Amino acid sequence: MGTILSLKNVTKRYTGKGGSVTEVLGGIDLDVEEGEFIAILGFSGAGKTTLISAIAGLVEPDAGEILLHGKAVNGPGRDRGLVFQSYSLLPWLTVEQNVALAVDAVHKDRSKQERAALVRQKVELVGLGHALDRKPAQLSGGMRQRVAVARALAMEPEILLLDEPLSALDALTRAKLQDEIDRIREEEKRTIILVTNDVDEALLLADRIAVLTPAPSARIGQLFRVDLPRPRDREAVNDSVAFQALRTEIVNYLGSLAGDKAAMGSDFGTLPNITPLDLAPPPKAYQDAAKAGATRRYMEFWKLNKIYPTPKGPLTVVEDFNLMMDKGEFVSLIGHSGCGKSTVLTMAAGLNAISKGAIILDNREIDVAGPDKAVVFQSPSLMPWLTARQNVALGVERVYPHATRAERREIVDYYLDRVGLADARDKMAAEMSNGMRQRVGIARAFALSPRLLLLDEPFGMLDSLTRWDLQDVLVEVWNRTKVTAIMVTHDVDEAILLADRVVMMTNGPNATIGQVLKIDLPRPRDRKALLRHPDFYAYRQEVLRFLAKYDHGPTEKAA
Repeated sequence: MGTILSLKNVTKRYTGKGGSVTEVLGGIDLDVEEGEFIAILGFSGAGKTTLISAIAGLVEPDAGEILLHGKAVNGPGRDRGLVFQSYSLLPWLTVEQNVALAVDAVHKDRSKQERAALVRQKVELVGLGHALDRKPAQLSGGMRQRVAVARALAMEPEILLLDEPLSALDALTRAKLQDEIDRIREEEKRTIILVTNDVDEALLLADRIAVLTPAPSARIGQLFRVDLPRPRDREAVNDSVAFQALRTEIVNYLGSLAGDKAAMGSDFGTLPNITPLDLAPPPKAYQDAAKAGATRRYMEFWKLNKIYPTPKGPLTVVEDFNLMMDKGEFVSLIGHSGCGKSTVLTMAAGLNAISKGAIILDNREIDVAGPDKAVVFQSPSLMPWLTARQNVALGVERVYPHATRAERREIVDYYLDRVGLADARDKMAAEMSNGMRQRVGIARAFALSPRLLLLDEPFGMLDSLTRWDLQDVLVEVWNRTKVTAIMVTHDVDEAILLADRVVMMTNGPNATIGQVLKIDLPRPRDRKALLRHPDFYAYRQEVLRFLAKYDHGPTEKAA
């Protein structure tokens, strides 16, 4: 085994519309051994895709060189197979035909029968032998990505290049495809370079992890060797002291690259002393009952059911969901895709009719949506033609109509400052990154002074750095408001970092609560301190074990 790929001082610059020059890659040096699995880990905008495109021959470096077997890479070639983040399949062709396109293009020297056999072999390798005749519209996102992997493998490349191929997939599908990629690594013995922003993904799959420094002028800041025995089971490695130590080292290094959060611990002044208007006051009997200021059983889900009509008859998505919450409690709701997490959340928001049972909040039954229940969705849901300040002000003006204009502006600015947007208050939502838009969404939710904060995977579309940053923002603002909160997530670390209890849901249909885990970790919580806490990995293992139990669905488990 020798060096198959060498990158020497690879540099790439782009010129903007105004003539400004941005150096994306600032001198990348890396040697990759034959048969090695390298994970390139970095944040959004760090140049990961530019780097993988340069290796693929799709982008020409401005300086430095890329050598394959000691010879300079000059454009794309069949020796490098590339799988993009998006599937890039032709929708009018079947799985077999999509893969055959690549085979026919690069294996012209082979007979028709040999090419057809190669197509079938690679499609079967990724577990889609049963779906040869299906078109992309008939496939799930995970299945489409398997087709893209099969197509790349069918070229029989020396190096398989994977550009965040799993980032758009749900946690369960992602885990299954990670297992698939590891099996392909073992069976095909190919050199693989994976671009990712997921630390656990890199640790499960790679021999070495190359961490890129943030933009601009990205370089490889540090290389980590992953000396964990294979095969690596995500549940088993969680108990490994070596895994925990390496994971902590990488997370801390990424945190040091991100730098200290300027907003944390800053003086933001004080909010005006104004009580929000109750736009839906309860009956007098409810008000009398609430005068005692009870904090126990502040929210109750009682025998909650959600049933949808279908052509085949009623479908029970959520069944007999029962939960009590105290005032100021933070609950994380976790489970596989399709388990009804978001359905429970939208019923709690009053956005989705309750089929059976009830949800009681602060001595009143939830039946309609309102500003007393603030929701932050996965998609930021802002008015793109309004500024950050105007988007937050929409809700503030509704719940503080009795306040002066200056007081309302103080409330808006306080929360925008709190989420780190002091310098972007007057920026249009359309001009913001996803991370900035989500900050506006969080500021808008807290500015309503709601009785209940509902978060539906608000960081699911973001890269690791932005996700960690906004988790810190959420923790910091929640520490000051102590609003009762429920957060739907598929991120185990996120669930533990934020919650007082993690509520785990069984698979749908007929999903319900399978287990409730109390998180007895000190607050306020800090990510670095949490990773060092002796109980953290025990909590993590408990959630991982539950998710593993349901990773094939209740029917298969019961069989």
